[in-house]
Amino acid sequence: METIFSKIIAGEIPSYKVAEDDNFFAFLDIHPIQEGHVLIVPKKEVDKFFDADDELLREWLLFAKPIARAIEREFPCNRCGMVVVGLEVPHAHMHLIPINSGNDMNFNNPKLELTEQQFIDIQYRIHSHLHND
Repeated sequence: METIFSKIIAGEIPSYKVAEDDNFFAFLDIHPIQEGHVLIVPKKEVDKFFDADDELLREWLLFAKPIARAIEREFPCNRCGMVVVGLEVPHAHMHLIPINSGNDMNFNNPKLELTEQQFIDIQYRIHSHLHND
């Protein structure tokens, strides 16, 4: 059964895309816990993160690296945290979140309510730092 993430990748559900290649799709979380909260999903549906084959896991981290650096450059934070929870959607996904403490990655914290324009601005801010290494 096709997941919501597969529908986002296919363009059936709109998203604020940050980056894409042949294997991965990165977009803003629409229920972010911090500004700059990005989700990265493989285009191939895999339910659990560690069920992905070794090559996909390696490529996933390499795909995430410039996005994490862009987040660190644009948002006031000590670092970009990475979280894999995977309970909400049966399609493995990685969260990249700008953080200053471990509490900044607490999914029990209230979600930010952003306007469409704020999402577009955040998307642009991250894009502006991609491939600037």
